[in-house]
Amino acid sequence: MTALPRFEIDGHAATTSELSVLAMLNYGHFTAMQVRGGRTRGLDLHLARLDAANRELYGAGLPGELVRDRIRHALGEISDAAVRVIVFGESPSVMVVVRPPIAGPDTALGLRTVSYQRPLAHVKHLGGFGQSYHRRLAEREGFDEALLTDPDGVISEGAITNLGCFDGTSVIWPDAPALDGITMLLLEKALPAQGVPSRRGPVLVADLGKFRGVFVTNSRGVAAVERVDDLRLGVDEAFMKTVTQAYESVTWDVI
Repeated sequence: MTALPRFEIDGHAATTSELSVLAMLNYGHFTAMQVRGGRTRGLDLHLARLDAANRELYGAGLPGELVRDRIRHALGEISDAAVRVIVFGESPSVMVVVRPPIAGPDTALGLRTVSYQRPLAHVKHLGGFGQSYHRRLAEREGFDEALLTDPDGVISEGAITNLGCFDGTSVIWPDAPALDGITMLLLEKALPAQGVPSRRGPVLVADLGKFRGVFVTNSRGVAAVERVDDLRLGVDEAFMKTVTQAYESVTWDVI
């Protein structure tokens, strides 16, 4: 049997000394994906994310083919997995972590609002203490995820998700400082084919009850939202079926 998790840095099994360097760092960026049959959704978007973040954090691009080679090497004989690509250090180094695959939630979720904004929110960077802290607090209070807002209740994103709101005609994604999640970007392209356009716009916590459906997205998939704080939201099953169909229509790319 294959021992997981598996850690590789720059194409070889990570050594203790290399991992100790990473343990002392709080600077770098990453992307996370689900792999099935050696394929993943939105590979071009993952590679573009890593390249853009590397230019911003380290002043140089990160070749997509290099990243693909590192992922393929780390996967080896494994066809289904959860993969995280972490870029760190001044060189920088590319670390690939391979874990067992993770399925998405199969029930509607509850979100707990918190006034918090991630620094450099458009970058999927290391050092996410704040969002992890607030997500853990939300879970302790019986919720599944934290929903980040500004002091006026303007929603930006979840701790590890993006939020979409269906007004009966289109999906509105919060137009606020946030990470453009890969699944969100894929749905922006795929939903119109299902007859549901999407757009960016301001979304307030106070307005959530006006929407026909609210859902979240991340690398694990999509899930309806049935509760935000004390507000109970209706789950539009027909709409969620449409969202799921749009997501499942996305092509899986060979790594």
